Amino acid sequence: MTASVEIDTVLPVDGPLDVSSLRRFLDAHVVTGLDVVDHTAGTTTRSLDGPHGPAVATIFWPDEVGDSEKRSPLKLHLRLSHGDDRDAVVALLRRWLDLDADSERIAADLGRDDRLGPLVAARPGLRIPGSVNGAETALFTVLGQQVSLAAARTFQGRLVAAVSPENEWGFRSSPDPAVIADAHTEDLRAALGITRSRVAALQALARVLADGLELAPHVDHADARRRLLAVKGIGPWTADYVALRCLRDDDAFPSGDLILKRALGAKTPAEAIRLAEPWRPWRGYATLHLWTAAVFVDAQHPMHALPPA
Repeated sequence: MTASVEIDTVLPVDGPLDVSSLRRFLDAHVVTGLDVVDHTAGTTTRSLDGPHGPAVATIFWPDEVGDSEKRSPLKLHLRLSHGDDRDAVVALLRRWLDLDADSERIAADLGRDDRLGPLVAARPGLRIPGSVNGAETALFTVLGQQVSLAAARTFQGRLVAAVSPENEWGFRSSPDPAVIADAHTEDLRAALGITRSRVAALQALARVLADGLELAPHVDHADARRRLLAVKGIGPWTADYVALRCLRDDDAFPSGDLILKRALGAKTPAEAIRLAEPWRPWRGYATLHLWTAAVFVDAQHPMHALPPA
């Protein structure tokens, strides 16, 4: 058996990076067993899966990262099951934090829009938080449908505790869709404390994922969306949100989202799609700008403006 290793390295940053909004999003979605945030040390630690087994990554956040002249890397501490996993884990973390986005081009394009211009000027380095495990994010999103973010995190933590084993560092793995699909429905419902309709949707999605649906940037986005929408209990908002986070679709646009419709003055999803047409091909980043603005405006209830996973 190969001994685990620990590595200190860095994540280079391309262009401006809005650290505060990225940290706020990740902090709001911490799930017990998978994530730990240490505000004193200024770190986020996340469990993830490497090619040869579990891994744990700790990111050391600066107060701010660079502009067009200065691009400070993020310091990173890795705990790996095998040293050969380093490059794969680093690549996964870069996708998770959206560090390879062409932030200067995105800001230039969206900054010309009357609605988005002031938001882009305030946060030119806004990134779309991705996913370290597409199946996990999709399952967590289903658990978070039509409940508060706090309730969603509770359900998500219970799911992790119920189905995910601990690794040698005391963290848990991402939930295995096959385990969820095969679980006794009433046992799963009791463990999570959710309704029968919600556990039915969770297991229906888990079966599709266990049967081979992959939610990652390289897959056919239209096919993945079609297969998600075929699952009972999953609607367009969830499919579009998964496309944004898991498929890294820069133009994904959850047109039925209340915050987006309010920002656009739209009464229907179809009207929102029409009004957001000038934001192509960056509607996903436009969505994040509007969500982030809502979070910082609604300082008394910031979680109300954030999605559930």
